[in-house]
Amino acid sequence: DATSSLVTIIGFKLAGKPADEEHPFGHGRLEYIAGLIVAFLIMLVGYELLKSSVSRIFNPVEVLFSWPALLVLLLAMVVKLWLFIFNRFLARSINSQALLAASYDSFTDMIAMGCIGISLISSQFTKFPLDAYAGIVVAGIILYAGFSLAKETISPLLGEVPDKELIAQIKEKILSYEKVAGIHDLIVHSYGPGQYMASIHVELPADQDIIAMHEYIDDIERHVAEELDILLTIHLDPLNLDSEELASMQSELEQILEKFPTVLSFHDLRIVGKGEKENLVFDIVIPKTTKKEEQKKLVQAINQKVQESHPYYNCVITIDQNDMLT
Repeated sequence: DATSSLVTIIGFKLAGKPADEEHPFGHGRLEYIAGLIVAFLIMLVGYELLKSSVSRIFNPVEVLFSWPALLVLLLAMVVKLWLFIFNRFLARSINSQALLAASYDSFTDMIAMGCIGISLISSQFTKFPLDAYAGIVVAGIILYAGFSLAKETISPLLGEVPDKELIAQIKEKILSYEKVAGIHDLIVHSYGPGQYMASIHVELPADQDIIAMHEYIDDIERHVAEELDILLTIHLDPLNLDSEELASMQSELEQILEKFPTVLSFHDLRIVGKGEKENLVFDIVIPKTTKKEEQKKLVQAINQKVQESHPYYNCVITIDQNDMLT
């Protein structure tokens, strides 16, 4: 318990260090590592309990009942239950993996104490090594809890799907600006609990003054970043809203791509070149699980479908695989 608490404290301390030359985005991910260490400590407790329980089956040990011991166990279980609830509440309040790990630690301690309590009580009624079999069950619960916690802690270190609420807030706030025609290619990076950096492409009318549009984008970046407490970078995509050829192709391409269920959406449509051969350039969004070979076949099939009605168009397609977090 002392070790896991010390790891949690040190993890908080190190995770709170400001950014430096070697770590320009801070040290927030160290909190995940602290949680991972505590998860391994929990699994160690489960392993030791499993090992001793199996040993007791083959080498039973007489358990001597004691009221003081039972009362101390009950009191400790109440304290551990309170610690579990308290740490879990704090962990959810501030999105802390280290405190979540501490809550799991208290929970597994409470279960282990319950196992000892069962052993003490059962010793009065039977010589059967009930404590050993109860210990195996409890060890399984503790090992599962430790494994689940380790999985939860490793996931953000590897890079996981963005929080849906955060994604929705970013999109909603940017689209609320009058001149924004569309958005795509949103990527969110996490550098610890509550520390996010995001980049996104924003479509604006191409007939506007470029300096004015740059200032407009700067205002969006600043306001959204302040409201959501994130570091936001916006890439400007000029969109030609007055071209009849582009508008007609936009509508036609929508109908073509509806025949391909893998394609979730498309964006950045533009026509490059003049005369008999023109490039139809656009991006398509597909699921992350789509394999490379399937992607190649999909691009070929779309190009072929477009050329059936527009033989002078050559499709230049870029693959996007949904919003990401790393």
